[in-house]
Amino acid sequence: MSERTEVRVEVWPVSADPTGIWLISGSDAWRSSAILQESDPHTAVTDLLEANKAASGVKLLHSTSWRADGQAVVLTYVAVIDCLEYVRDQWPDAKPISPALTDVVGKPIEVEATEAPIPRYIDVLLHGMRHLQFLLQTDSSARDALCDTWRRHLAAFRPALAGMYDHKHGEEPITIADGQIA
Repeated sequence: MSERTEVRVEVWPVSADPTGIWLISGSDAWRSSAILQESDPHTAVTDLLEANKAASGVKLLHSTSWRADGQAVVLTYVAVIDCLEYVRDQWPDAKPISPALTDVVGKPIEVEATEAPIPRYIDVLLHGMRHLQFLLQTDSSARDALCDTWRRHLAAFRPALAGMYDHKHGEEPITIADGQIA
């Protein structure tokens, strides 16, 4: 008898202030246990936000990816929390997020073309930020939900269709600029 695959969710709660974008949960996402078959992922996400006293400020809630994690499938969400004057006044453990993190942590673990990627948590978070930048360019409801502070800070993130796992030097990944593939 084979084991059933369970579904879990993780939420990367982010906010912005004049100094930058912040992961308000500190160093990691908020994660659920297995979601009951009669429940749905969106409810599990809102439950996580409520449990962490962040539900009232959510301006945008978007699923950015999924991945296998052992016997589970993890659905990843980014929760954009209201812009604040100073994020760390309300969320003292918040950590800054910027594209410069890639320079510090390096590229993801290299895999062959037919192998499943092995994303680190930082890769999942940075993918979520690039995904938000992509939504700014392609989704009017997402664009309307994000304040000017978000638009300004997300400009530093280039949405990438490919290249995250490209370990060959000197080759540029395919990117999107102003809705066009470059």
